Amino acid sequence: MEQPPTTTYEVDGAEIRTRRKELGLSQAECAATARIARPYLSQIENGSRRHLRPPTYQALRTTLQISQDDSRLLA
Repeated sequence: MEQPPTTTYEVDGAEIRTRRKELGLSQAECAATARIARPYLSQIENGSRRHLRPPTYQALRTTLQISQDDSRLLA
């Protein structure tokens, strides 16, 4: 049986990196707080991964102190 498409968020990795650095977070600190792997965060920031599932996007947005109505992390 075919699965329905999963909603994802297309993100801007450079903006994520910029915001992380503004907050003075290392990749390891940011990833740990968002409960994702550091290599995964690196892939997001360098653009090799651009689509995040809603729970991952929300965790990263919360870690980076970005409100729900702020779309600057989105591509």
